[in-house]
Amino acid sequence: MVVVDGRPLAQHAIDALDAAGADEVIVVTGHDAVKVASALTLPPHGRIVYNPAFKDGQATSLAAAIHALDDESEAAVILMADQPGVTSDVIRSLVDRFRSTRRQVVRAMYADGPGPSLLSREIYAEAGHLHGDVGARILIASHPEWVEEVAVGGPAPRDVDEPADLDGV
Repeated sequence: MVVVDGRPLAQHAIDALDAAGADEVIVVTGHDAVKVASALTLPPHGRIVYNPAFKDGQATSLAAAIHALDDESEAAVILMADQPGVTSDVIRSLVDRFRSTRRQVVRAMYADGPGPSLLSREIYAEAGHLHGDVGARILIASHPEWVEEVAVGGPAPRDVDEPADLDGV
């Protein structure tokens, strides 16, 4: 279990979503699902969804999350568990921009590149049928007219994909 600043890596995303006031928090697990789930503390409106197809790529976890959303969900902020530096302020900025523009995709833009995105209900079907290790990137690339960018300043949070990435986190 990867721990950053005394908390499991995925806990950072959960806490940021909760602090931002997310109506629901869905955590998709795959590899070591029981171990990961047991290490996390979910808010009252959070739940774990197991993705049995996790080996087939990131898109399967996105689909699992989208299919688990409440029927009344208007949009979903998509966070990767490997970016512990995404803050509740960034999440709130995505939600605020969505509420004012109703765009299909609202994407955070850091000084050095893109960050997490919010996907509107309008494109859940497309996002839920992606394949491979692409996530929402393919929707953004295929439909730039759907995208509203929110400048959030500062460098993009570091990805923690391997043990060496933990140096300085």
